[in-house]
Amino acid sequence: MNRKYILLNLFFTFFRIGLFTLGGGYVMVPLIEREMVNKKKWIAEDEIVDIIAITQSIPGALATNMSALVGYRIAKVKGAIVSVLGVILPSFIIIVLIAMFFTQFKDLEVVQDSFLGIRSVVAGLIAAASIRILKKAAVDIYTSTIVVATVVLLILTDIEPVFIIIGGLVFGLLTYFFFPKLKRKVLEKEKK
Repeated sequence: MNRKYILLNLFFTFFRIGLFTLGGGYVMVPLIEREMVNKKKWIAEDEIVDIIAITQSIPGALATNMSALVGYRIAKVKGAIVSVLGVILPSFIIIVLIAMFFTQFKDLEVVQDSFLGIRSVVAGLIAAASIRILKKAAVDIYTSTIVVATVVLLILTDIEPVFIIIGGLVFGLLTYFFFPKLKRKVLEKEKK
C-alpha cells in the first residue's frame, strides 16, 4: 500500500476518533478497538489490552499515547506524528471555538441539558470499555485477584495510580521469575 495513503489514513482515522472522544482517553478505547482491530485490522484483538496498559503506564494523555503507539506500529515515526496530530487537532479546534463562544452560551438551559446527556453517554462508554478490558485481563483467579486488589486500593486509599501500576509490574516480574508455570497457564488462558 502507498505510504502517503497509509499516513493519510492514520491521520483521518485518528482525527475521527479525536472528534468523537468526549470525556477523556478511556472513551476512545471502544472507538480505537472498532477502527484498529475490527475495521482496519491493524492491531490484533488480544493486543489492545497490552497497548492500553503500556499507554497508561507512561506519562501523558491516554489518547495521545495510544495514537502515537499505534501510529508508530503502522508507519514508524511519521505514523506516530500524523496519528498524534490527527487525535489532538479536533480537541484543539473545539477548545478554540469554545473559548470564543462558550461564555456567551454556558448559562442557557439547553446547553446545560445537553452536557447532562453527554456526561451520561461518556459514563456508559467508559463502563463498556472497562467491561471489555476486564474480560480480557481477568482470565483466572490470579489475574482476577490483581484486578480486585487494584480496585480496592484505588477506592479505599490515596495511593497514586502510578505506584499501583509499578506494583503490578513488580508483581508480574516476580511471577515471571518465581512461578513460571503459573505465568504459562495465565498466558494460555489469555489466548483463548
